[in-house]
Amino acid sequence: MRAAVRRATVLVRPKPGILDPQGEAVCSALGHLGFEVQDARIGKVIDLEVEAADEKAAKAEVERMCEQLLANPLIESYEVEILG
Repeated sequence: MRAAVRRATVLVRPKPGILDPQGEAVCSALGHLGFEVQDARIGKVIDLEVEAADEKAAKAEVERMCEQLLANPLIESYEVEILG
């Protein structure tokens, strides 16, 4: 099967129980602005284009990227979405 360019989005965020100073600051600031927010977690979004034979292969490749570089599996969780 021929490889095609697949678009992937990775969402990385701190695991529950891990301190998130940015999230705490955002939660506090929103409260000062009058918004009722119980918690805020700040993460990052990474958009990639990868060559892969199919969506399953693309997801496996991006998950390897997450484990090796894009996320710290000890303190962060990640979600991978292959868009096509």
